Amino acid sequence: MIAVVPVRGGTLVAGGEEAIAEAGGVGIVVGDGAAAAAAAIAARAATNGSESQCRELMVLELRALGPARCAVALAPHVNESRVVVLPASPDGRDIAPRLAAVLGWPLLAGALKVTAGGAWVARLQGRQIAHCVVEGPFVATLLPGSRSALVAGDTGGASSNGASVVAGRSAVSATAGAPESSAPEAARVRNATVVTELETPAGSDVADAELLEVMEADPAVMDLVEASRILAAGAGIGGPEHLAQLQLVAAKLGASVGATRVVTDAGWLGHDRQIGTTGVSVRPRCYVAFGVSGAAQHVGGLGAPKHIISVNLDRSCPMMAMADLALVSDAREVLDVLARRLSPEPAPASASEPAPASASEPAPASASEPAPASAPEPAPASAPEPAPASAPEPAGA
Repeated sequence: MIAVVPVRGGTLVAGGEEAIAEAGGVGIVVGDGAAAAAAAIAARAATNGSESQCRELMVLELRALGPARCAVALAPHVNESRVVVLPASPDGRDIAPRLAAVLGWPLLAGALKVTAGGAWVARLQGRQIAHCVVEGPFVATLLPGSRSALVAGDTGGASSNGASVVAGRSAVSATAGAPESSAPEAARVRNATVVTELETPAGSDVADAELLEVMEADPAVMDLVEASRILAAGAGIGGPEHLAQLQLVAAKLGASVGATRVVTDAGWLGHDRQIGTTGVSVRPRCYVAFGVSGAAQHVGGLGAPKHIISVNLDRSCPMMAMADLALVSDAREVLDVLARRLSPEPAPASASEPAPASASEPAPASASEPAPASAPEPAPASAPEPAPASAPEPAGA
């Protein structure tokens, strides 16, 4: 079993390390900046003490990560493996069917677990799991968040002798502590992880899709498995009327909105937003729980966030015990405060500006100009003329 992990500009796609762990620690890093990404993976494995799950990495540098060109370049390096695992990221889903077509192998898409004889595949938006058995080689895509990446001692569905799947190529055995002199010149040992540089086969320049733009995903609608920040709603949020406020706060923070099963079963949010063993498995860097008690089925799909913040009135609930920052408060009140602090206040600003403008400008203009103009003119014109004209005539007669 071998993993294929695409990279762009040296950046690993979501689920890449999980695919390597599922394949028993053997993988090919392909794309622009593949060498830098492979070095980063090996360094993280050494830091986490999980070198056994990152024993051997192969690097295939491609200037442009076109799916068709990538599939043709990968085929000679994976055709002797029984199973090829790619992450079910956008790039992985582009490459996997093309690679399967080039190899003439079946494709199992959206797998939760991959073994040498098949895979457990999620269907009906994760509400059903199908066990697919394959006799012969196949290609599979592994859903990000379906397992913890590079966990020491967890070999997934691969054999512990994962290095044997690359026999016949320029790879070397990746046993821990192998001397550097035993590797070919192209191999470099970094903390017991062997990194091998592969050559791009001739004829891999084929007609391919042209990349016009890589657009950032909208956190409001992106898959929760790819979200790095999640604000989750639990029963303590009170009702659906407060979800709009939660979504507003999430939009200001660039986060996605998730929920517990209680919330989705009540119809406040769709089931695609449900986090847990019966919903979506996520791996965010930051997870903020509003009124979430922390039931086992919810925590089971939470992964291992780097930061957990919990807001709950019950200070002894499991989620508060897990949190790095626990706020004993009403989730609805905290949401009100966040919404006010994060949102501009157009109402007070717009009310204060027009009022002074309409009161100060029109009033003085209408009071000062017409009054002096109409009062002085008629009085002097009518009073002096009649008196001198009528008085002298009768006196002379």
